[in-house]
Amino acid sequence: MRRGKARHQKSRQLELALTGGGEARKGRGSGEAGRAAQGKERSGGHGLPMEQVVARENARKALQRVRRNKGSPGIDGMTVGELAPFLREHWPAIREALLAGTYQPSAVKGHQIPKSGGGVRQLGIPTVLDRFIQQLLLQGLQPIFDPSFSEHSHGFRPGRRAHDAVREAQRYIQAGRRWVVDIDLEQFFDRVNHEVLMGKLHNRIGDPRMLRIIRRYLEAGVLAHGVVVERHEGTPQGGPLSPLLANVLLDDGDQELERRGHCFVRYADDCNVYVRSQRAGERVLAALRQQYAKLRLRVNEAKSAVARAGARKFLGYSFWVAPGGVVRRRVAPKALEELKQRVRQITRRSGGRSLPQVTSELGPYLAGWKEYFKLAETPGIFADLDGWTHRRLRALQLKHWKRGRTTFRELHARGLPAWLIVKGAAHGRRWWRASALSARLAAATSTR
Repeated sequence: MRRGKARHQKSRQLELALTGGGEARKGRGSGEAGRAAQGKERSGGHGLPMEQVVARENARKALQRVRRNKGSPGIDGMTVGELAPFLREHWPAIREALLAGTYQPSAVKGHQIPKSGGGVRQLGIPTVLDRFIQQLLLQGLQPIFDPSFSEHSHGFRPGRRAHDAVREAQRYIQAGRRWVVDIDLEQFFDRVNHEVLMGKLHNRIGDPRMLRIIRRYLEAGVLAHGVVVERHEGTPQGGPLSPLLANVLLDDGDQELERRGHCFVRYADDCNVYVRSQRAGERVLAALRQQYAKLRLRVNEAKSAVARAGARKFLGYSFWVAPGGVVRRRVAPKALEELKQRVRQITRRSGGRSLPQVTSELGPYLAGWKEYFKLAETPGIFADLDGWTHRRLRALQLKHWKRGRTTFRELHARGLPAWLIVKGAAHGRRWWRASALSARLAAATSTR
């Protein structure tokens, strides 16, 4: 039944691609095309044609990227593995719909994930086919927009990553800019104004068919609780095209900061401006409020502040001044607490899972966390976390053994000293206390 429904949805999706998805959508697209043509005459927009976007080589690269990114199915249930066979059969018709400007995207699947600071983040999972088409558009548009973006913008750009932004922030603080204007935009991805964004795209894109499909992706509904909800603002996180559109919208703020000669660094919607005094920071914050208001975005007053640079975090890192005045990087306290909460959840002793099952989930998470925070210049923190994590695993193993007799037998089989075996077995069900014994032994033997 489920596969039959999925096939029906895929057929319906193809039908919409060929028909354009309704007269109302068509009418809006025609107006879009007219405005796009006028915009091209006014600004000399780039002549990237849709024919180049749907070219064979571009499609091959997009398919490879979608496969590599994997991801969950959208509302039609199609998996990444099913995309290539589907395209072999239906790509000619979809390609013609894109060239004719009649392709209609499917609604995205709504999914909420909890935020570390409370609340939820709304994700929109497009169908695999729409992810492929968005990737086609991204590969065509990225070379047009990316060269004009600010050098201080690092989020979701080729050859740039979060570590570059952290290092740049560290250089500003080391240069004596010890105050930071920490800007947080309120529900940024949910509040992107479609008209403002499309107005910026009109000036840079010459093909009205491309503008039409981007508009339709912005307005694609969200399927939640079995009902498709229309969207009149925002660009849901989850599609390949959303990060580029976010950078297009926020670039105005970057250019204004550069024009005023400020030292700043931005990663997606996280922006920090580094200044030499609190008074200068207050002036910058007031100017940014006005700049973002022009884009119809709101500054989150509860999370934005002018403060000492060492008191704020940026992309999970914070900074401190070591002896000699050298600014060092460290893991922000909030990021450390999030790690511990996640490790506690994975290694909980009431999960009913074996130790190999726990380590198979814990290992990749810790490896990814360590790779991201490898810039931290506090080796003692990593040593403490390593010891604490191993103790969590020892406590879990002791609970699995349950009885003192089983603990005695297992510890003896591992060749531990007799006094440690007796102590470990005697603690019975006091797993957390017993889990510290082997650590004490290691410390004692290492000092001899």
